[in-house]
Amino acid sequence: MSTIVTLVSLFLAAFAAATIFPAQSEGVLAAFILKTDIHSFMLVAVASVANILGSCLNWYLGVYIETFKNRRWFPVKEKSLMKAQAFYKKYGRWSLLLSWVPFIGDPLTVMAGVMKERFLVFLMLVSVAKIGRYVVLAWLVLKAAPV
Repeated sequence: MSTIVTLVSLFLAAFAAATIFPAQSEGVLAAFILKTDIHSFMLVAVASVANILGSCLNWYLGVYIETFKNRRWFPVKEKSLMKAQAFYKKYGRWSLLLSWVPFIGDPLTVMAGVMKERFLVFLMLVSVAKIGRYVVLAWLVLKAAPV
């Protein structure tokens, strides 16, 4: 696989993993660290940027999601939306440090948009979480890899 195809594949996997689509990017990153000649720093950087951009899309969707809450096709019930808002009010912006966690991270980034979290604050906290997760993963993969 060429370097460009590898990086684009990783970008798409990491972007999708940060959105509401069910996807995982950790396995893709680990495989590329082990099976390609691309420097792990470059792989971590591409995965991080893509994953952060996916979370930014979630934030943007969250900002406008309530516009549609009274539509019949809207997938989130009013009670669930209120419960999520209460959670975010209780734990606040610091909960975004959990944005890397599967299953809860993506809804947190959407809720940050719903709650009109300032974008720069959102971006900083999510970036710390996402980059940190990939750096730790890369370190663990490289440490466990046979020499």
